[in-house]
Amino acid sequence: MKWLKQSAKAVLLLALSLPFAKAENSPTLAERLGYKSTDKLLIINGDDTGMCHAANDATVDSLERGLMTSATILVPCPWFTEIARYAKANPKMDFGIHLAHTSEWQVYRWGPVASRDKVPGLIDKEGYLWRSVFEVYQHATPEEALIEARAQIRKALDAGIDVTHLDTHMGALNYDPRYVRVYQRLALEFDLPLRMPSQSTAERFGFGDLRKQFAAKGIVFPDYLIFDNLDEAKNGVKAFWMKTLRNLKPGITELFIHAAKPTNELRHITNSWKTRGEEYEVFTNDLEMKQLVKDEGIIRIGYRPLRELQRANKK
Repeated sequence: MKWLKQSAKAVLLLALSLPFAKAENSPTLAERLGYKSTDKLLIINGDDTGMCHAANDATVDSLERGLMTSATILVPCPWFTEIARYAKANPKMDFGIHLAHTSEWQVYRWGPVASRDKVPGLIDKEGYLWRSVFEVYQHATPEEALIEARAQIRKALDAGIDVTHLDTHMGALNYDPRYVRVYQRLALEFDLPLRMPSQSTAERFGFGDLRKQFAAKGIVFPDYLIFDNLDEAKNGVKAFWMKTLRNLKPGITELFIHAAKPTNELRHITNSWKTRGEEYEVFTNDLEMKQLVKDEGIIRIGYRPLRELQRANKK
């Protein structure tokens, strides 16, 4: 899309205008966390937690019995209270905020957390957040996005959640340089690590220096992010993720799934219910996947060590 190409080009210009972070002879992120540079560390994050009970149920189960190591919560959603109570009662679990500026489903919708008079541009004619990122950029302002994101983070903190990191639902804070500044500002304001695209992905979108600029501000983020379309029609969910894990590089990789139990509730929310249910099974109950993690020597971690590293560096 033309607007996406223009945004990517603008992000590159933004990056080039900022000071570079010197990286020569620097220890790797894995080494800074106390591991070897050759170790393969993996964050398995559950996105869309808090969206519905089916997502909450699957997330808790996968965190307790499965391979999931962290999850990010959609604060504006109706089932936020349920997962917030769990997170408060289980402070060692790794929960971040899946900052939401969109509400994409056909009949299952949510509105802003912030006072509506402060973020009118984020609200569609039906009274909910816009369905697409393009509509957010078309109607809202970065300041409104900042106000709403702050409100979501503060609501989570007020609910007793020990927030470990931030990411952005549907990439709303990733594709436009004005919103990228909001993303960076939130990381600095709350002193939290972020999900960031891999270097190869950033270069593909035309902003190859962006990671350097965030690192120069002291923001910590994984080395790699699995950012590919899941083609379950050809190979299936399990085959896709097993191939992905077999090809992990040394360093810290984040992959994100949308784990949810395939209930009637989920079927009525999204047509991706089958994939979400299969991702829950693969990363929670599949013995072959668990054995693969052991055989490949993969070390599973959450975002909490990254947060503590970032905050220790600030001190």
